[in-house]
Amino acid sequence: MTTCDFCGRQEDDAALLLTWSSAVERGRAQTYCDRCSREHLRSMEGKLAPEYW
Repeated sequence: MTTCDFCGRQEDDAALLLTWSSAVERGRAQTYCDRCSREHLRSMEGKLAPEYW
């Protein structure tokens, strides 16, 4: 079971997890669901901290 670190959504289907993104924030691995990834793409690319999304 994988949980989105932004919204808390959970998924256990490996095929659906391929659409999720991951990042390392302050030395900690973070995982974001496809919905949060799309919604906050510009903030992620701009390297903004998640608390500013």
